[in-house]
Amino acid sequence: MHLALVGLSHKTAPVDIREKVTFPADTLADALTGLAAEEGILESLIVSTCNRTEFYAVTTDEADGPALLGSFMANYHGLTVDALQPFLYTQTGEDVVRHLFRVAASLDSMVLGEAQILGQLKDAYDAAFEAGTTSRIFNEMFRHSFTAGKRVRTETAIGSAPVSISYAAVELAKQVFETLEGRNVLVLGAGKMSELTATHLAANGVARLLVANRTFARAEQLAAQFEVGCAIPFEERYEHLRNVDIVVSATAAEDYVLTADALEPSAKRRRDPLFLIDIAVPRDIDPACADFRQVYVYDVDALNGIVDANLEQRKREAKAAEVIVAEEMENFETWLESMEVVPTITEMREQAEAIRAEELKRAYKRLGELSDADRKVVEKLTEAITNKMLHEPTTQLRKAGGGRRGVAVLETTRYLFGLDREGAEGEGSGTAGQDTGFRLIRSLLGRRATSATKQTDPLELGEWHEE
Repeated sequence: MHLALVGLSHKTAPVDIREKVTFPADTLADALTGLAAEEGILESLIVSTCNRTEFYAVTTDEADGPALLGSFMANYHGLTVDALQPFLYTQTGEDVVRHLFRVAASLDSMVLGEAQILGQLKDAYDAAFEAGTTSRIFNEMFRHSFTAGKRVRTETAIGSAPVSISYAAVELAKQVFETLEGRNVLVLGAGKMSELTATHLAANGVARLLVANRTFARAEQLAAQFEVGCAIPFEERYEHLRNVDIVVSATAAEDYVLTADALEPSAKRRRDPLFLIDIAVPRDIDPACADFRQVYVYDVDALNGIVDANLEQRKREAKAAEVIVAEEMENFETWLESMEVVPTITEMREQAEAIRAEELKRAYKRLGELSDADRKVVEKLTEAITNKMLHEPTTQLRKAGGGRRGVAVLETTRYLFGLDREGAEGEGSGTAGQDTGFRLIRSLLGRRATSATKQTDPLELGEWHEE
């Protein structure tokens, strides 16, 4: 089995390419079912957001995972692989795990530290789980990725410093007024930026949120989203300035919507500060408004300086986040190691049972006729001896599985019992004989290692080494 990933994102593809390969919620189940039906795909999952589309899969040894996933992505949307190839990235083995965990930790996002991606990953996993396209590998791998993402959010400050203009504007207002509770705000404009800013303001407990827009109906729609919202005619904006503490302007006007001359009457009568935030380009607020006492003006450049400083802070926090990602990757690999203990124990017991049955058969020939009672005694005796001989190795193997020496103990056990030897007893026991032991871990994570499969002396297996 192998791990494979094929995807494209904001880092590799422009929006006109990304929008061609999205998987909306109403088509995702169909795509998952189709992908799972491809020969060689054992488990699969699709992540589709505005910034990335990624296919994850566990494939058989014979399958070319990246080629399968790339072809399916292209064919499903009526595209050629050649058309998508320049924008695709591929990962295999351990790199798939690392990429997923970094995505969940928001270290691969367009905005470093954004929180939305973790919820999007959970939605993608839920969809795949409901479609029945995940099994034990992905169920555990994605669970560990969610843990990594949650730990990064709670154990680092990667998401605390605002890195959007609208959020930075509100944070700056909080620094000026200490708290926004009880403050009155006027929002000029009703576009996306105004909506985002108004949302942040309302979340910080402002007492009143006035919205003015040249199209009054649009102002009413935005104001209606907030309990404290109230729409006012755009022409009355100056009349309300004497009663507000903060003005946020984000219109598409080509000229100033607040001029120093028009502001002067209300500015000269103010006793409390008036905080003007201009997040429009071209600017909405006349810079000369800052000449009045108690009036403070901040434009996009000033806010960009705050955003840049906060991005630097997030980058510093990203170092701590990378440590968490590495820890959770190690935890996932520990689970993989412990998972392989059970099939090894099964093979040991199957081998022992086959030996017991063969030796009983020979013994019965030498003993001649035995009563049913005598046969039962012999059966019970050999079963008891077998179970007692295997009890201690089984107990120690379970204890070691997933521990620091788990790999060495597992590989040594398989060496001593001859479980990896060609033609060994129990070889025909199904997939367990093909995929057990650390061979599965190496294949999934794309590693090569010195191990018992090279027929090295078991005394040399105290440590496992990557080549």
